[in-house]
Amino acid sequence: MPEPLKNVYNASFFESFTKHLRAVYPSLNSSQFIADIYANTWNDKELKERMYHIAQILYIHLPKDYQTATGILVKLANRLKHSEESMSFEYMFLPDYIEKNGLDQYEISIKAMEEITKFTSCEFAVRPFLLKYPDKMLSQLLQWSTHPHLMVRRLASEGTRPRLPWAMGVPYLKKDPSVLLPILENLKKDSSEIVRRSVANHVNDISKDHPNIAITLIKKWKGISKETDWLVRHASRTLLKEGNLEIMKLFGFGSIKAIKLSDFHIHTPKVKIGSSLDFGFSITNTSPKDIKVRLEYGIYFMKANKSLSRKVFKISEKVYNGNSTTEIRRKQPFKIITTRKLHTGRHQVSLIINGKEFDKLDFELIS
Repeated sequence: MPEPLKNVYNASFFESFTKHLRAVYPSLNSSQFIADIYANTWNDKELKERMYHIAQILYIHLPKDYQTATGILVKLANRLKHSEESMSFEYMFLPDYIEKNGLDQYEISIKAMEEITKFTSCEFAVRPFLLKYPDKMLSQLLQWSTHPHLMVRRLASEGTRPRLPWAMGVPYLKKDPSVLLPILENLKKDSSEIVRRSVANHVNDISKDHPNIAITLIKKWKGISKETDWLVRHASRTLLKEGNLEIMKLFGFGSIKAIKLSDFHIHTPKVKIGSSLDFGFSITNTSPKDIKVRLEYGIYFMKANKSLSRKVFKISEKVYNGNSTTEIRRKQPFKIITTRKLHTGRHQVSLIINGKEFDKLDFELIS
């Protein structure tokens, strides 16, 4: 099995981190800092818990004056940004420090986040500020959407995502994302791919609760440029999986009356956890004209309560020539992963063409 991500916080990491921290804060007691890190059931803590714990230990060891402490963290982030450190994800406990200790120090915290996010994203840290200072924070994020630094611009989009994974919820953004549209408009043609990807994910978030708002943006932005076309396509992935007819038509997926499925069968009616479901079928275009098809399959996973929950997987998007038949075979792995608990028993697989689901077949997942 792959090494758990939480183990990025190891002896080598803390040796390097304390070296850099002492360079900007010579008063640090490195040995006591590390001893405090490993106290309090460290081994039982998961990734986010370890990040929060490190932020708490920083609070103990840094000066109690918040402005002085954040000044040290900004210097540290700038030092790390220009050092041999190649990754920044594991340093997201620096924004955690601001989130936990700076909510009542708005101006100081905003200035610190603007600098620290250039090294490690403050997307989680801005959420409580959005809750406490909605108008001020949205105005600030709108300003950041035109910032010279790409990571500050990315923060304007990523930090305000209505469904940002693993983040604190901001209900008013989910209820009415229209307040975010000026930010997204500023970023839709951003020069940075990672900023545009954030905007795509943001619009995809919106599509889950307010599809009409997302569709309006997608139709408005499509055709602006090659880069923006990629953005709107990525932003449309949930709507495409749901078979939204307006979006299907926008991307050239039309009628499937001439498309026929046949010989849908399962090669492995019993699937052992750790192996794969193996299935196949044939797809025929009975028309003399070429037809563009989005082909997917749905796996109905058994939940703990024995009900089934569908997850859709893409096979392909392609043009099927007129009067042609194509044989397709697919394997779906059933490996143990952290994001889904597998339950033995009856599961199902279905085929989906241009958003329309066809017959389901049963298979059994066994241990």
